[in-house]
Amino acid sequence: MRKSRGFSLIELLIVVAIILIIAAIAIPNLLRAKIAANESSAVQSVRTINTTQITYQSTYPTVGYAATLQSLGPSGPACAIPSQTNACLIDWSLSQATTPASAKSGYYFGMGVVATNGMNLSYTIGAAPAAFNKTGVRGFCSNSDVVIRSTPALSGPPATTEEACSTYVALQ
Repeated sequence: MRKSRGFSLIELLIVVAIILIIAAIAIPNLLRAKIAANESSAVQSVRTINTTQITYQSTYPTVGYAATLQSLGPSGPACAIPSQTNACLIDWSLSQATTPASAKSGYYFGMGVVATNGMNLSYTIGAAPAAFNKTGVRGFCSNSDVVIRSTPALSGPPATTEEACSTYVALQ
């Protein structure tokens, strides 16, 4: 009688099949967790922008709210001297996250302002997933009322007007 060493081909195939079944169950859960983390980061970024807009308005009362995200951030990766055009209130990565290619945590941002007589009286900040159903599925926005709102499925650009943001539902 021969003594066998190692595993048979059938045993190895069974182990590989079990690993593939476990991977098929785990990978979608991992992707959902990543999307949830990206959405949480986007909501926090919208909160940060709301806070910095209020600070910007207090610091530069003749301008009102900042017109662009770049105005809230530094002029380069490091902050030199704060000014109306580069207030250094948010970090570089958030101030540059205005296109899907430069997204921060899977989301990119857009901002619109309402100006009267050269003064920005209100703003709308919107966040949209850079790759719908991969980096996120919900869109977020907020106005100068600082209420953060969401929409369940946003596959387009972020909301940058008060009218567009008013169709979103307030977060709980």
